[in-house]
Amino acid sequence: MILYLDASALVKRYIAEKGSDLVNSWIGEADMVVTSILTRVEVVTAIKLAQRMKIITPEHAQLAIRQFRAEWESYQRLPITESTVSRGDNLACEHGLRGYDATHLASLLFWQEAIGQPITLAAFDSQLLNAAMDEGLRTLP
Repeated sequence: MILYLDASALVKRYIAEKGSDLVNSWIGEADMVVTSILTRVEVVTAIKLAQRMKIITPEHAQLAIRQFRAEWESYQRLPITESTVSRGDNLACEHGLRGYDATHLASLLFWQEAIGQPITLAAFDSQLLNAAMDEGLRTLP
């Protein structure tokens, strides 16, 4: 399985919360784990937000960010191009998605078309998952 993780899924690898066990299991089963380069900013931002909200301690945040950065190179990272942004623009209008969600979906669709194999999207954002299903993609959970 080729697994695309958006930030809502990938952050669960670094902060223990509902869905973390699922994400770790999916990553373990995947032949390839793919994400957009914008996920790097989103995950670190989510970790720091969890710290500010006192969901995790500052020490846990530092450890989570360190682990995430150490593992970053192990993920296949998709670039953001003008074509990606243009397609994201159309997807945002068609599905009512937020900017980064539309960009994730555009990145995934381009990658799937480029490699000619199905990609499964893992996300914990129902609007993004619904849009992905409307586009004919496999989704988790």
